[in-house]
Amino acid sequence: MVLVVAVAASLAVGARTIPPGDLVAALLAPSRGEVSIIVWEVRLPRTLVGVLAGAALGIAGALMQGHTRNPLADPGILGVNAGAALAVCVGISAFGFTAIGNQVWLALLGAVLATAVVFAAGVARGRTSTPATLAIVGTVVTAILTAVTSAILLWDSATITSFRFWTVGALPGRGLAEISTVLPFLVAGLVLTVGSTRSLNAIALGDQLAASLGSRLVLARLLGVTAVALLTAAAVALAGPLLFIGLIAPHVARGITGPDYRKLVPVAAVVGAATVLVADVIGRLVIHPEEVQVGIVAALLGGPLFIAFVRRRRLASL
Repeated sequence: MVLVVAVAASLAVGARTIPPGDLVAALLAPSRGEVSIIVWEVRLPRTLVGVLAGAALGIAGALMQGHTRNPLADPGILGVNAGAALAVCVGISAFGFTAIGNQVWLALLGAVLATAVVFAAGVARGRTSTPATLAIVGTVVTAILTAVTSAILLWDSATITSFRFWTVGALPGRGLAEISTVLPFLVAGLVLTVGSTRSLNAIALGDQLAASLGSRLVLARLLGVTAVALLTAAAVALAGPLLFIGLIAPHVARGITGPDYRKLVPVAAVVGAATVLVADVIGRLVIHPEEVQVGIVAALLGGPLFIAFVRRRRLASL
């Protein structure tokens, strides 16, 4: 219900507020009228981008916290956000790629390469990677990539103007072309999620007990972390790095469904999508008729809300 309300608000609220009757009429009978054009060509693609990006981050956050058994784990811990940001920054600085279509591919490429580096560096000789090793290596790789991005921006100040609009996280300007670009990554991530989720309930009991119950831990974690990388890369490519969504959504979902990951993961997707849309709508209203980008609103509201959430209840140990 919350997601339905958020979708309706995303379609109706903006520089021009559309009454409910006109909104329903425009959705049911598209025309060349002004309201219909606003709904179908501007707000519907923007809303769809917000839903897909938020749902992907919500699912990725739930998987990341489940596989690492760390309630503070976030998809960005694998270096996905930092890799995407560096690739976009290099593309703008070296090749002048400022179009959103180019930046989507750059973000995907950077995110996938950063994840591959984290995996390669996190595997010790003769051993498989552990969640703790991946988290530590991911944090270090994120710091290095962020430092390189900052160095480029200091050296090439002309890049800052184009880069800053991407790095804050934004939904306007994305449409069906960008969605179709990342859709294969989203679908692949969802398929791997289905294969990984069934093992998360056993992993939550501890590695030894999960193994004694017949869970194939290495395969389950490989599927899970690959799903996290694909979903996060697609979300970052669509909307830029949206902080706190992947961290908050699983905790809210856990409060609704309990620890069963078969229910938690889909609810985290709904919570993530609704959170992004609500943050985007607030951003349209706070300095109307101008807008505050959704990434800024999500960070400003997400931080205090998460602190309040932690103070009211103990985070579940995973």
